[in-house]
Amino acid sequence: MTTPGFLCLRLGALMLALAASAAARAQDKPVELRFAHWLPAQHSLAKTGFEPWAKAVEAASGGSIKVTMYPAQQLGKAPDHYDMARDGIADMTWVSPGYQAGRFPLFAASELPFMMANPGGGSAALDAWYRRYAGTEMKEVRLCMAHIHNGTLHSKKLITEPGQIKGMKIRPANGTVAQMVTLLGGTNVQVSAPESRDALEKGVADAITFPWDSLISFGIDKVAKQHIDFKLYAASFVWVMNPGFYDKLSAGQKKVIDAHCNNEWASKVGVAWGGWEDGGEGKIEKMGGHTITRLSPAQLDAWRQAVAPMTAQWIAGADKAGADGRAVLESLRSELKSRNAAY
Repeated sequence: MTTPGFLCLRLGALMLALAASAAARAQDKPVELRFAHWLPAQHSLAKTGFEPWAKAVEAASGGSIKVTMYPAQQLGKAPDHYDMARDGIADMTWVSPGYQAGRFPLFAASELPFMMANPGGGSAALDAWYRRYAGTEMKEVRLCMAHIHNGTLHSKKLITEPGQIKGMKIRPANGTVAQMVTLLGGTNVQVSAPESRDALEKGVADAITFPWDSLISFGIDKVAKQHIDFKLYAASFVWVMNPGFYDKLSAGQKKVIDAHCNNEWASKVGVAWGGWEDGGEGKIEKMGGHTITRLSPAQLDAWRQAVAPMTAQWIAGADKAGADGRAVLESLRSELKSRNAAY
């Protein structure tokens, strides 16, 4: 039987421990974490991912870590954000590894068409899977987390069959989607997300692979009026940190960062942002002037068959990079199945 006196002792010990922890945090030297990304400051990921994460870090560190956001390519162009973290131009960056095709061949497995059925489970699976390889493939930086959103094809004219891609100019989401465009006979227009609307308006591109809500955020809905309702691909991202910044943190501050750079947070971001992006389809449908085409099972199967050779291409590339491509891909598929996120 627990006595009142014993309970008081336990409560007192707990209060002393909390006070000691607070005192330790208060003694930590204040540091500024410069977080750079290339999205608009009001973008849905900023509101559902970056800002909640920053507030949680600041609160958990007792205010000793102050996160300052640098959105909209303020510190560098979108494709440069990995190197910006490596070189200390920013302390943490949000990176689309697919913007540098071929540089991260193992990570590119997550971008293969028709792999991931939902962004929450897909993000958790990607993050858990890639932690096995990030120390080798992204050794110049410290991986915080990885996550995805699903995307589809948006265009100026109606597209329902993969054969229609032949001769078209398409802005791909990443290097893997660019391979798909090439496979289907199209021409890739390599521009970052912030430059995409301009490419479509000027006729440099005929179509774009993009998530639903960001289509609105970047104003691309004003140009692309035809949309296919299927999860064609996943765009995969990482949050990476400069190792030197992490090394200079106190033990308590490192503990805070570690607790906010994990699979749980990858899942949170995937669910929150991915759900927001998918919800953009309903917004576009209500706008008027847009056509959303839902494919028949036969049409969907035609797309899957048309892009199937990409899997063999990826395996060959992974083997060339020194990995067992089939084993690596199977490990990703296993993670996806375990989270009910396989397409």
